[in-house]
Amino acid sequence: MKFHIMIVLLLFSCASVPAFCCTNYLITKGASADGSTIITYVADSHELYGDLPYIPAGVHIEGTMIDIVDGDTKVYHGQIRQARETYAVIGLMNEHQVAIGETTWGGRKELEGSKGVMDYVNLMQVALQRSKTAVEAVTTMGRLVKEYGYCSSGESFSISDPNEAWIMDLIGKGPDEKGAVWVARRVPDGYISAHANGPRIRQFPLNDKVNCLYAEDVISFARAKGFYQGADKDFTFSETYNPPTWKSLRACEARVYAMFNRAAPSLKLSTDYIDGVKGAEPLPLWIRPDKKLSVRDVMELMRDHFEGTKYDMTKDVGAGPFVLPYRWRPMSWKVDGVEYIHERAASTQQTGFSFVAQSRSGMPDPIGGVLWFGVDDTFSTVYVPMYCGMTSVPVAYAPGTATLHRFSWDSAFWVFNFVANWAYSRYCDMIKDIQAVQRELEGRFLAEQPKIEYAAQVLYRESPQKAKEYLTEYSVNTAQAVVARWKQLGESLIVKYMDGNVKDSQGKVTHPPYPESWYRRIVNDAGERLKAKKLEGEKEE
Repeated sequence: MKFHIMIVLLLFSCASVPAFCCTNYLITKGASADGSTIITYVADSHELYGDLPYIPAGVHIEGTMIDIVDGDTKVYHGQIRQARETYAVIGLMNEHQVAIGETTWGGRKELEGSKGVMDYVNLMQVALQRSKTAVEAVTTMGRLVKEYGYCSSGESFSISDPNEAWIMDLIGKGPDEKGAVWVARRVPDGYISAHANGPRIRQFPLNDKVNCLYAEDVISFARAKGFYQGADKDFTFSETYNPPTWKSLRACEARVYAMFNRAAPSLKLSTDYIDGVKGAEPLPLWIRPDKKLSVRDVMELMRDHFEGTKYDMTKDVGAGPFVLPYRWRPMSWKVDGVEYIHERAASTQQTGFSFVAQSRSGMPDPIGGVLWFGVDDTFSTVYVPMYCGMTSVPVAYAPGTATLHRFSWDSAFWVFNFVANWAYSRYCDMIKDIQAVQRELEGRFLAEQPKIEYAAQVLYRESPQKAKEYLTEYSVNTAQAVVARWKQLGESLIVKYMDGNVKDSQGKVTHPPYPESWYRRIVNDAGERLKAKKLEGEKEE
């Protein structure tokens, strides 16, 4: 029970802030370079301490009940029946390589205040403890909200296993009815999808249970509420249950566009829909990438500030002299009564944790499933391989090592935040030093992966438990070494970039100027006051 509560507190805080938070990508095995199914999750919140809980497998007495405690409000919602057998879960990946991610989108005001026992975090966690496949997780989630009710707002989920990836949109029925309405679609093999705080499923096939599952009243409920009056075949979940606004398109669909644009530039996708152009075609639910994507490629897709697009966050004055692609909150503000916004990219400063979940068929589950896990900002994190067969987690990433309000050098979250927050002061220079170490570490982990897994498979044939112990030791030691190296990096950045100076490779203090573009902005703003003058009779230097 202790572990269950920990993960509730960890994940639900992602929805505790009303700003748009979290981003997911889905890569089917036919779209990946090595035949992996991959999903990603960026858990963003200004109030989220990123760590990695572990829930062991269990066999439970028939009739056992478990408490459901809301991770945001800490309110006790009630109890549900425990399954006879539950599976081990590391973060949001279970021992059978099933992984789940989410993004919150709220939905219709009329459906706020939904009543029930299951919040979205417990929904994910219980599904992982009870499911051996992605489709089993989908049906388990649907069954749980029907039996026990649902008390969170609108959510989209990414659900994967070694063979499939599913995208699921779900919302509660409001204060007067128990349960939720939902639809889930299997992403076609060879395609990729994404969601970012907005439901993505529009029309869906009504008679294809292999590729599409949905609540039996998903359309009739909308009719009864007056949300929809058309034919079943024309029903669109996203527009019915979360009518788009200009802000939601710009802050949410823009992130989907950025991922699609980078993975398939040949499509030349239009931004008209994101910009709110009347009659513009919505972005597709899924696309075929121009080339098959490796795990490394997917990591880099998560490190996006709209570079190379018209939304590029490095191009306006908000980036400052050192081209910082982040904007402090709030996301919108007014000047002279006119409202403006900051862009909202996939890579953002308030990320608590993120992962790239890699699931592979043809390997034993403890070896085939890898949760590439990182804390803080995706652009400056390091993704560490955490195998789904692990039986313990590294101290630096474990719940309780520190908190959002208690700093510790033993905490991966705080060490990575220390480095990132120092880098924000001279970003365009320091990020180069950070990326050099980031790429060195991640490159080594990816290069070592075949060797580590070959050794694990040899051990697995002898004893599955020995393979799990080997992978646990590898992941724990690797993660602890990363945190030690990152602390060392932070110390070196303090020395190199102290007081606005920069020490060269020989340790000599230099005074690099601001970029010329920034000097021009200073001149435009205060040039007359700062303009150098000569006293009468003063000689030229």
